[in-house]
Amino acid sequence: MQPSQTEELIRSVVQQVLSQMGTVFPGGLPGVGSGRLGVFPTVDAAAHAARDAFQRFRGRPLADRRRAIDVIRKVVIEGAEELGSMELAETKIGRRDHKIEKLVSAGQKIPGVEYLRTDNVSGDLGITLTDYAPFGVVGAVTPVTHSLPTLAGNAINILAAGNTVVFHPHPSGVGVALEGVRRFNQGIREAIGLENLITIVESPTLESAQQLFDHREVDLLLVTGGPAVARAALSSRKRAIVAGPGNPPVVVDATACLDNAARSIVTGAAYDNNLLCIGEKQVFAPSNVLDRLMDRMARYGGHRLDARQIEALTAAAFKTGEGGQPTLNKELVGQDPAVLAAHAGLSIPSGVQLLFGETPADHPFVQLEQMMPFVPFVRTADLDQAIEQAHRSEHGYGHTAVLHSRDTATMTRMGRLMNCTIFVINGPCTAGLGGGGEGVLSYSIAGPTGEGVTTPLTFCRQQRTAVVGAMRFL
Repeated sequence: MQPSQTEELIRSVVQQVLSQMGTVFPGGLPGVGSGRLGVFPTVDAAAHAARDAFQRFRGRPLADRRRAIDVIRKVVIEGAEELGSMELAETKIGRRDHKIEKLVSAGQKIPGVEYLRTDNVSGDLGITLTDYAPFGVVGAVTPVTHSLPTLAGNAINILAAGNTVVFHPHPSGVGVALEGVRRFNQGIREAIGLENLITIVESPTLESAQQLFDHREVDLLLVTGGPAVARAALSSRKRAIVAGPGNPPVVVDATACLDNAARSIVTGAAYDNNLLCIGEKQVFAPSNVLDRLMDRMARYGGHRLDARQIEALTAAAFKTGEGGQPTLNKELVGQDPAVLAAHAGLSIPSGVQLLFGETPADHPFVQLEQMMPFVPFVRTADLDQAIEQAHRSEHGYGHTAVLHSRDTATMTRMGRLMNCTIFVINGPCTAGLGGGGEGVLSYSIAGPTGEGVTTPLTFCRQQRTAVVGAMRFL
């Protein structure tokens, strides 16, 4: 009998005896994480608990993976209003309606076990099967911009692949992340009798993030965040799936439906006050298109700022950093348009979803990923210059780009030049992740390491089995 089987037998016997004595520990025996519901004070404790859980989980059928994932879906969908409100209250960025919507979308659109597959090749010599097996324990860092939606989506993908996970949330979104993990674990324990498939570090710090990257019980890293954490993950000796920063540009040409373009820009850039990494951050259009496009923006919830107001907003939104370079004022990230408008020296109607205005191409709002509901519009001499400046403003992140055009040659040219993980044509940025377009949703877009939109297969390793001289039935 294997040690794990022996331990399970001992647990079963002791639990039965305690039950007969009238003393029951519903979550298991004391001293092995019971009562914690996945929450641990240190990376070491969380990682060992996740490893112990993986040894039990790996022997369970796919049906148990589905049951565990169904728990996560139920928690985020049924608790979306409460948990979304909790996240907004804690992080103080974004919009309540979109916080709620993101949780519902995570529960409905993130792919699970159904996304797994087995590949096979059969011929005269037999058959070869390629299965997709789990890595083991995944260490996952999540951002403040979408704390619980990212965590829930990652958990669905990771558990579907048969792994367990240690989460390290951003400190500014840790409260809602802890609450989500507690609810997930309680439901999973009731559904399939296992604990700690999802663990989390109770008080995350920069030091504990590095401990996660280095921990021997962690087999694979998943990091969703900004440039600093992305660089740290890429320098780790472990394999890392890294969802790094972006600065998505939009190009609108003379063939585009300008009403659709304006509506789409507002829909995408205003979503959760432009916290989405795929969100439209700057717009480029030839002079003969730009004025007509800006005229249409007000029809769909946009409000135009003049040069003086943009100057005032810029002074509030950026500070002078090292070497005299502008840096983002994080106090304004994800704030409502009315807050930005006040800094620009005006008040706006309640229905305004997005501020916009004309700036030069070298403006800080164009060159920096600012995550605010203000979008700069850049006037260009022609379409060639619009595409060139859009490419330059994306800084080679290879994350997301958007085009509004009916010209297939323009689609091809810009798509090849941008070479982004997500390229959306004639729709809002959200269409690239199943929001108004086809395809699955993910809140982790792994551009730097090439996995792209993460799915359960992202967290699998290939395992090949070759049967020689048999299993060919034709």
